[in-house]
Amino acid sequence: MSTSATIALRSSAPTRADRVPTTGSFAALATLIRRRLSLSARTPREIMVPLLTPVLFALVIAPALADIGPTVPGLDYMSFAALGTAGLLIPLNCMFAGIGVMIDRESGARRDLLAAPIARPLIVAANLVVALAITALQILVLLGAAIARGADLHTSVGGAAWFAAAALLLAIGMYGVAETLANKIPTLEEFTGSLPAVAIVPFFFAGSLFPITALPRFLTDFAKVLPLTHTLAVMRYGLLGHNSTGLRDIWGMDDATTMAALSLGVVTVFAGLLTVVALRTFKRAAIS
Repeated sequence: MSTSATIALRSSAPTRADRVPTTGSFAALATLIRRRLSLSARTPREIMVPLLTPVLFALVIAPALADIGPTVPGLDYMSFAALGTAGLLIPLNCMFAGIGVMIDRESGARRDLLAAPIARPLIVAANLVVALAITALQILVLLGAAIARGADLHTSVGGAAWFAAAALLLAIGMYGVAETLANKIPTLEEFTGSLPAVAIVPFFFAGSLFPITALPRFLTDFAKVLPLTHTLAVMRYGLLGHNSTGLRDIWGMDDATTMAALSLGVVTVFAGLLTVVALRTFKRAAIS
């Protein structure tokens, strides 16, 4: 009796081969980040190419427009437009990151990653971290180029924090858009075709090159709901001596700090909502 019970217990105990290995979340995330970084930034060309258009704006187009005569109350136009180019760089870079997601889905290691003993949201998180790191590097290069060309930036620790928070939240939201589209759109050609509408068109309505009040009234109202409009207003508030012209165009209030907080709240909601959508879309695509 005891012998048969012992045999039964042994047979019911999981063998070493049956045990499913587990990987610590931090270690898994670090490994996924290294993998995505090696795919996204293998050569300087992959980092610098997305910078070409924004740097062209900062070094050539913004100074040329400044000579023609656009004016912004209380601001040097060169500085105004140079910061506005970040509104092109961040969405473009995040959308380019989505191309890597599509390649992984179609011909990369995505199936192997989904079979690995890791939490699936870590795959999205790792891709996001790399997109943020590359974007941050590119923004620093852009700001350096703008200053070298004559942009007059005035900031403080608090102002830099406003700028960084707005840029970070916009990048998170735009990566959420890229991840969602990369898991929804069936072909790379269609994804590439959607890129101008998602990353470039809002740039022209969000007060990047001129105040939104220069637009017809219905387009001004449209611009006020764009997360990019709020992002640029906060970024300029942070780096242009707490100038609140852009914030006032949106909110029409007197307290600049309150307006900046409200606009940052809009971008926070955008980032949080699109991150949730991206994770749900990834989960559905992974099990389909």
